[in-house]
Amino acid sequence: MSPKVTEIASDLFRISTFHPEFAIQFNQFLIADDEPFLMHTGMKKMFASTLEGVSSIIDPAKLRWIGFSHFESDECGALNEWLKIAPRAEAVCSFVGATVTVNDFADRPARALADGERLSLGRRSLQFLATPHVPHGWDAGLFFETTERTLLCSDLLFQPADPEPWTESDVLGRARESIRQNLSGPLANDMPYTLYTDATLSRLAELNPQTLAIMHGSTFRGNGREQILGLASALKELIGASET
Repeated sequence: MSPKVTEIASDLFRISTFHPEFAIQFNQFLIADDEPFLMHTGMKKMFASTLEGVSSIIDPAKLRWIGFSHFESDECGALNEWLKIAPRAEAVCSFVGATVTVNDFADRPARALADGERLSLGRRSLQFLATPHVPHGWDAGLFFETTERTLLCSDLLFQPADPEPWTESDVLGRARESIRQNLSGPLANDMPYTLYTDATLSRLAELNPQTLAIMHGSTFRGNGREQILGLASALKELIGASET
């Protein structure tokens, strides 16, 4: 499986591998800066594909930071493979993530980030946002690139199949249909609706992101606030109503 590499914003690259068994894309995002940052490691078994994509942009040994939302194979399954080839690389995640899982799993300790903490990459900086149970897991968090206002979304706005690398058209419709279809079946209940869901999504919307770097599906360019608020409404209608 060879990846498709697309520059979706200045020095921000989307590395996408379509996995026919799952019938979805697995997307990683690399910010090429003084201290390069990779969002999502990809699964351990997909490491070669991700490595190929990163190597087409930078020397992978120079990778400095490895971010992910929550402890799951497509988020950080290949973390130790990256730590082996990038001697200065450190994982960055929530305090809960580092304490509960990552520091036991990883070959080197993670750097735990506080909610709102900034991580300087050189020309760019990232703001870490603690988002428990959004999209999944107690340990969840997201990263916001503050210069070009890119939100690294993890599983939010999930779109199945192998769509285009980026779009300025609505992605909410695809995401809403995916949520509706996933209300039953063996992989149902992937995204909980909690007391914090609406407030967390509202906080993300208030960042006014101009690019939504989505882990499964097309990157969205445009009014990210509108897309996130639409997602909040869809989750409340399709999941929240059934859990109240």
